[in-house]
Amino acid sequence: MKRYVKGECRGVTLTQPEVKTVQLGQKATIECSMDVALSYDDLIWYQQKPGEAPKLLIHDINSLYSGTPSRFSGSGTAYTGRYFTLTISGVQTEDTGDYYCLSFHYPDSKHVFTQC
Repeated sequence: MKRYVKGECRGVTLTQPEVKTVQLGQKATIECSMDVALSYDDLIWYQQKPGEAPKLLIHDINSLYSGTPSRFSGSGTAYTGRYFTLTISGVQTEDTGDYYCLSFHYPDSKHVFTQC
């Protein structure tokens, strides 16, 4: 695990830890918090490695995208939640990279992205 970002877009602030180091085989947890409750269940986790396109891992808080290893899982509360977690059970070498959460908010029926 490496860097994480704090992003702000149209008044919604999202915070993640800057750095997290985990030993191989151990459990890793990455937290994502926001100052505005999530709309519906629209929270995505993705991974990015240097020089590569982002890879979607989890959608709708805890649903794995096709091809995402089962050691990845997501948790949090739909509709009212502000705190979400990505867990990697048994970290492997290939899990090294940057991890981002992306949330969607709908003030005035418009999308607001916390990563822009």
